[in-house]
Amino acid sequence: MSARMPDTHAQPDQLLSDIADYVINWEIGSDLAYATARYCLMDSLGCAMQALTYPACVRLLGPIVPGTTVPCGARIPGTHFTLDPVQAAFNIGTMIRWLDFNDTWLAAEWGHPSDNLGGILAVADWHSRKAVMEGKEPVAMHEVLTAMIKAHEIQGCLALENSFNKVGLDHVVLVKVASVAVVTHLLGGSHSQIMDGLSQAWVDGQALRTYRHAPNTGSRKSWAAGDATSRAVWLALITLKGEMGYPTALTAKTWGFYDVLFQGKSFRLQRPVAEWGSYVMENILFKISFPAEFHAQTAAECAMQLHGQVKDRIAAISSVTIRTHEAAIRIIDKKGRLNNFADRDHCIQYIVAVSLIFGRLTADDYEDAVAADPRIDELREKITCIEDPKFTQDYYDPEKRSIANGLTVTFKDGRSLDEVVVEYPIGHRLRRREGIPFLEDKFSVNLARLFPKGRQQSIIDLCLDQKKLESTPVNEFVDMFVV
Repeated sequence: MSARMPDTHAQPDQLLSDIADYVINWEIGSDLAYATARYCLMDSLGCAMQALTYPACVRLLGPIVPGTTVPCGARIPGTHFTLDPVQAAFNIGTMIRWLDFNDTWLAAEWGHPSDNLGGILAVADWHSRKAVMEGKEPVAMHEVLTAMIKAHEIQGCLALENSFNKVGLDHVVLVKVASVAVVTHLLGGSHSQIMDGLSQAWVDGQALRTYRHAPNTGSRKSWAAGDATSRAVWLALITLKGEMGYPTALTAKTWGFYDVLFQGKSFRLQRPVAEWGSYVMENILFKISFPAEFHAQTAAECAMQLHGQVKDRIAAISSVTIRTHEAAIRIIDKKGRLNNFADRDHCIQYIVAVSLIFGRLTADDYEDAVAADPRIDELREKITCIEDPKFTQDYYDPEKRSIANGLTVTFKDGRSLDEVVVEYPIGHRLRRREGIPFLEDKFSVNLARLFPKGRQQSIIDLCLDQKKLESTPVNEFVDMFVV
């Protein structure tokens, strides 16, 4: 039992209790949610395998103190490391997030709910290996998928009406909150312990968004989610050791989260927590075509369609107009010098320029070697974003959730090409049937980076079999990914 909260007369914040209720009591009855979670698992681990081909990511991995060994620890897919669950969560979360190619949720706040898989998989694997050592039943992958669905719902529903970026906070605060809730539950925490862990997450220091924006854009944005999900595991573990929680972590006058960090405003919920289910997982956005910030996905698709008409006339272009939504302008409309990979993959002008010039957009296109091509910066300077209020309206519409962009190319002789508009990227729910074969191909390509054909096929066969995957012990599943 956790030590009690400090003021026994304080009524705990209702949101803490409601989220704990949801995590413990809500039964996920949606086959679509579990099928989508399976694809999310595949895609996230595929992204992690691709990240291992980038030295800047690999150097952050492994134990924090070289040579540290952890008997029955969590194993890290794609590596030989066995780590404590906190450091394992950082490793897995960082790998998944490194290339900005995992799933996305867009609302008043945006984010990447699969970032929570770092903590979920690390804890479930460690817990499974510990159970096997003690002669007990290991955790099954069904519990991992369930935790993923609930973490997606917590992060996504809190993001629907609440913009943390507008007060300067990074969206990874929601990774910390969602991860601590489901991880505490995975470890056997009670209702009160989940509340305590949630309160710890809210009173914890929160990441500033400055590392995603000029002049400070940098690689921290690629490991911030790993940091958040690992911090959640640490908070869950100390809570389960009996560390007290804080009943009004959100609402305390002067000192609570709302007054200190949210301009005195309470969170708005589109639906009461009691009505949460699996909406977010069912409607999650997959990044299938391009490793680019999601608000630019349809812009890149537009540019690909125009590539054939402009590839031999790049120097003759006088202007490119991007008709877009307000969120894209706020996040990725970026002029001036771009200093690194992190700057470039969050610049809609860079993404469109590369797509128009080369007819492609890969993670390698953000590296210095490609960025050195002078045509990219020359074309970037000719690209302008304008907001279309209807695009912004449809972006927030819960029935549409479009991420629309339209491109118009004008040449120096005054002639223009017809505008190309794409409202929904291929990873959107409304294009799910079209996208799944490409998602499976993406997974296969990423597995091929590390594993021989026999291992690749075994992993694919298991991941495509819903029933078999859900019954597989987590430790056995992870072992298939270990090199």
